Amino acid sequence: MTTNPEPDPGQREEVVAERPTGRHGFVRGINGLISVVTGLFAVALAIHVILVAGEANMGNSFAQFVTNLAGAVDLGLSNLFTMANEKLQVALNEGIAALLWLVIGSGLTTLISRVALPEGSTTWYRRTVR
Repeated sequence: MTTNPEPDPGQREEVVAERPTGRHGFVRGINGLISVVTGLFAVALAIHVILVAGEANMGNSFAQFVTNLAGAVDLGLSNLFTMANEKLQVALNEGIAALLWLVIGSGLTTLISRVALPEGSTTWYRRTVR
């Protein structure tokens, strides 16, 4: 007569059910790249807002680099709101652009996953602690 031994109370059980495919890995890579790029664009805009708010020396090469990068990725929103206070104008316009980059990245990765991966091909992880 064989009985199943009771698991040790401190024992952890981890079950991973994964059905990887070549397509799945490719989509993960593309989505990761999109997330990194859009995240970096948002960070560049946030750094520019901090430089403007802190009245950084815009003659500095780092400040010029960040300003040029922010100008390239601001989605044309640099003059959406025109205000007398330059700091508030930059914070509002580039803050909106940074948020839009994050939304664009999230939307693209979701869309790519839903279109490129067949239904039910997601990876599920289940952890139980006993």
